[in-house]
Amino acid sequence: MSTSPTGTRRTFLQSSALAAGALAAPAIARAAASETIRVAVIGLGAQGKAHIRSWLSHDNVELAAICDVDEKRLAEAAAIARDARPVEDLRTIIDDPDIDAISIATPDHWHTPAALLAMDAGKHVYVEKPCSHNVREGRMLVEAAKKTGRVVQHGTQTRSSEGHQQAIQMLREGIIGDVTVARAWDVQFRGPIGKTSPGQPPAGLNYDLWVGPAPMQPFRSNCHHYTWHWWYNFGTGDAGNDGIHELDIARWGLGVDTQPSRVTAVGGKYVHDDDQQFPDTMTAIFEYPGDGQVGSQKQLIYEMRLWSTNYPENVDNGVEFIGTKGRMFMSKRGKFSLFGPRNTRIDQKPAGSLAGSVAAHQANFLDAIRGNAKPVADVMTAHLSASLSHLGNVATRIGGSFEFDPATDSTPDAAAEQLLGRKYRPDHWAAPLS
Repeated sequence: MSTSPTGTRRTFLQSSALAAGALAAPAIARAAASETIRVAVIGLGAQGKAHIRSWLSHDNVELAAICDVDEKRLAEAAAIARDARPVEDLRTIIDDPDIDAISIATPDHWHTPAALLAMDAGKHVYVEKPCSHNVREGRMLVEAAKKTGRVVQHGTQTRSSEGHQQAIQMLREGIIGDVTVARAWDVQFRGPIGKTSPGQPPAGLNYDLWVGPAPMQPFRSNCHHYTWHWWYNFGTGDAGNDGIHELDIARWGLGVDTQPSRVTAVGGKYVHDDDQQFPDTMTAIFEYPGDGQVGSQKQLIYEMRLWSTNYPENVDNGVEFIGTKGRMFMSKRGKFSLFGPRNTRIDQKPAGSLAGSVAAHQANFLDAIRGNAKPVADVMTAHLSASLSHLGNVATRIGGSFEFDPATDSTPDAAAEQLLGRKYRPDHWAAPLS
């Protein structure tokens, strides 16, 4: 196992004056509008490269470093960000006191550990969706942000879409009455990943660093770039990969700011006969009882089919809101429709674009660091939306439903409770401290 330049995470926190200062004084250090914010990007696949291009478009931002454990990806990104320092080990970035913020686009199993290390070192965090690998890690992020005072922005960039913001405001103003049900879907064709046997990692990949704090397993060619999404140790399935965007919009429009109190799901591998561990088919229902009285209960429905190109509303990803006086449909693909009672079409729509923009989302993050705005996808928003992905996966795995306590992020169901967290490699330097 490789060792950090400053030892383990625990000794790093004890010895770093920067981290000690952040933990002792959680007030956010504000940056003036003219002051350069130095950013590092960790994880340089397709989304990491999108991060790089967007960071390079901002004024008063220096892309100081880029990091990946695959030397090929690192070289590709270095050709885009020619002035950024390329490094293999993220601890080099964590230990650099001149870096103000990190942008995390790694596989899911690294999201929370990297974010915790960064916040402990006094750095602000832009973390890709889902912010966590499981429910407990999401709670760790919330507590760390509260303790350190760092800004956290979640990569659900539709939150920065003017069109979606305007549509949600229409819902708040009662355009379809009381919004009682939200229906989100992720329907698209994702091909099977095949069946393989353990083998040797490709040249140029530091597989030990890639696995990081997750339980070690032998390298497999269909558990590598992108296909890691479909393995329990590293990914969160498509509910956490793509579905989380729709789940986040659905929760936003439904107007619920807690965890659900009951989760029900069915699904499994209905079509793809391959090695992937997550389902290719899922229907999950999340219940929000409010105060338990008539009129306060709400329901969120999530549908996922990864073998179909026959889409609801003729779009692969979308959200429908059903209220007491009508219905609203919208999609990040740019589609929108509005209906009153008995499907009477209402000729009204948002003026802004419904598309999400990484650059706009980063701009909001930068404004929050400078003290001029609040992050539109802050750490609690991130945790509550990512939890829906995780809870749907858990309910599908146990084949049923369970009660969930929003106050404690726990369940009396023993099988479900066991899946709310995960095990880490023993004594790994990036394993979150309990």
